[in-house]
Amino acid sequence: MKDPISTRDIGPRVGTPLWLYMAASTVAGAALLGVSSVELGLEQLVNLAREPLVWVMLCMVILGELRPIAMPGQAPGSGAPTSLPFTFALVIFYGLPVAALLQCVATVVAGVARRHAPHRTAFNAAQYVLSLGVADAVLRLTLPEIVTTPWVPAGGELVGVALAGTASFVVNRVLVLCAVAMHERVPMRQVMFKGLGQQVYVNAVLLSLSPLIVIAMTHSVLYVPLFAFSLGALYTSALLLVKRDHQANHDELTGLANRKLLTVRARREIDQAHQRGRRVGLLLLDLDRFKEVNDTLGHPTGDRLLQTLSRRLIHSVRPSDLVARLGGDEFAILLPQVRDADTAREVALRLKGALAEPVRLEGMDFDLQVSTGIALYPDDAPDFELLMQRADVAMYVAKADRTGVECYDPGKDRNSTARLSMYSELRRGLAEGALEMHYQPKVSLADDRPVGLEALARWRHPVRGLLTPDEFMPVVEHSNLFRAFTGQVLDITLARAAVWRAQGLYLPVAVNLGVRELLDPDLPEAVAAALREHGVPPNQLVLEISERTLIEDPEAATAAVGRLRALGVGLVLDDFGTGHFTLAQLAGLPLDEVKIHESFTARLVDGTASGHTVVRGAIALVRALGMRAVAEGVQSGELAEAARETGCHSAQGHYFASPMAARDVLTWVAAHETGTPVQ
Repeated sequence: MKDPISTRDIGPRVGTPLWLYMAASTVAGAALLGVSSVELGLEQLVNLAREPLVWVMLCMVILGELRPIAMPGQAPGSGAPTSLPFTFALVIFYGLPVAALLQCVATVVAGVARRHAPHRTAFNAAQYVLSLGVADAVLRLTLPEIVTTPWVPAGGELVGVALAGTASFVVNRVLVLCAVAMHERVPMRQVMFKGLGQQVYVNAVLLSLSPLIVIAMTHSVLYVPLFAFSLGALYTSALLLVKRDHQANHDELTGLANRKLLTVRARREIDQAHQRGRRVGLLLLDLDRFKEVNDTLGHPTGDRLLQTLSRRLIHSVRPSDLVARLGGDEFAILLPQVRDADTAREVALRLKGALAEPVRLEGMDFDLQVSTGIALYPDDAPDFELLMQRADVAMYVAKADRTGVECYDPGKDRNSTARLSMYSELRRGLAEGALEMHYQPKVSLADDRPVGLEALARWRHPVRGLLTPDEFMPVVEHSNLFRAFTGQVLDITLARAAVWRAQGLYLPVAVNLGVRELLDPDLPEAVAAALREHGVPPNQLVLEISERTLIEDPEAATAAVGRLRALGVGLVLDDFGTGHFTLAQLAGLPLDEVKIHESFTARLVDGTASGHTVVRGAIALVRALGMRAVAEGVQSGELAEAARETGCHSAQGHYFASPMAARDVLTWVAAHETGTPVQ
């Protein structure tokens, strides 16, 4: 199958070094094939065509070309072909002419099957002929007794066979990687030793089968196909390994690199740039108004649009550049080698033009614009994490100013110095135990009794006093502090819940999760460990997930929610009504409650019939899905009564109680009667 994001089928421009190299290699391979074929003669060629063994070997070579043993990090359809032992066996048994002819036929068949460009297929055939020619030459030099064909090596002649196989591997690797280096515009040394150990091992295993195949050829043609089983097992095990590696490092929808691979590659490029005094560029792209496509035509159409745009991105950058999808409609482009900001801006403008071309789907033309932020190492940031933040700042400036493309400008990053200062202070505060938890009751609308508590983080700043989440959570969410922060929130909250249980208070306590916390693969284990450490049953802990979290990466978020549900904790969708999350998406989530955002519940008393109808309908659908509806931001008795009448199970807000320190919770609960104990 043709790789949708491959650029190797794009022909090089005439006159470029890559074009000259491929043309010269193709001509040399064709010349060698022509000269060697003359040795056969027409009569011998006809005789060979009548031999069943030749046709069986041709089938095995074709099958091997279609089933290469790929290795982690390689493009689909590439790798060491399982045709190698059969082709090398043909060189040993029949000599170069027969091996080269059959290999060329197999290469053409495989090229057509994979829809490779003609120039790529011709080069592949030529490099095979040249490497097989070297193998044949080494055999004749090291084993002068080879004068006739067919020839079967004896035990003492295996050293010469091994030397021929080694020479063929080296020549083939050099021929291919020279083309790759010129195609990707990177130094030869950067690709020559990449994955060398794995390549040597796999090729050695394949070539070691060749003498055995030769022996099988001398006894019966029926023995030859038996090697397909062992090679099939090798191919299958390698394929599973490659699939796991690809899934871990690539976006499932588009096939682009994911955030993990982007991070690893960017750090490596930055290290190399530091040693060589070069620059590295990072572009962050966000599609404008993409959510309108999903909301209007549905996610399947939106997914197809993202796949189309991903291919355009790949074909608009250099082969050495890395295109990644960060989630939703946000992409990143890593430029390993960039001269200056103007060069990076040229790339961004080229991408903007490519994405601006209309896309026709479902009989409609889509015109999408993109906002791009640019940041350079080391000009704008000394490491990848800060480089990402700076590119993100530039991207939001481009979106806010509607300029389309913006380079990072410290003058437009009004909060950068303050954020860096707050980051250092918050990191120190977490280490010193400056985080506190306040608790806001959740009250049953049926009888005004408390049925739960929500833990709200507060940071006691040494100068600015007690800070609310709005003042420091952006720093947590955009830094590497989120794990430490979540760990402390769980530890403080569950420690307090354990104390309350000992005092007879069994109300479930809710903790809020952000985007990065929810998608952290280590979160389920961290939650389970915290519950075990404090001896709190899972059903006394509730995790609140904001609507925005589920919107940014629905598939990953849904999988994460499922893992948390397996722990037995309660799950709540928070802030419903603030984004584009639909009630239809709720059906697939194992949630207990949906908290209706205060901007949504306020419509119950705003005097408009339409607003009241919308909220009432949303609450009815939530209940129909088997979930409880909770009204947030209830500031008055009138709103509390309206929420009760529309079917809300419970509510939170200053009308009932403001967030309070842990020491005041027992007194408040005692005054308002405790809720139903959690068993």
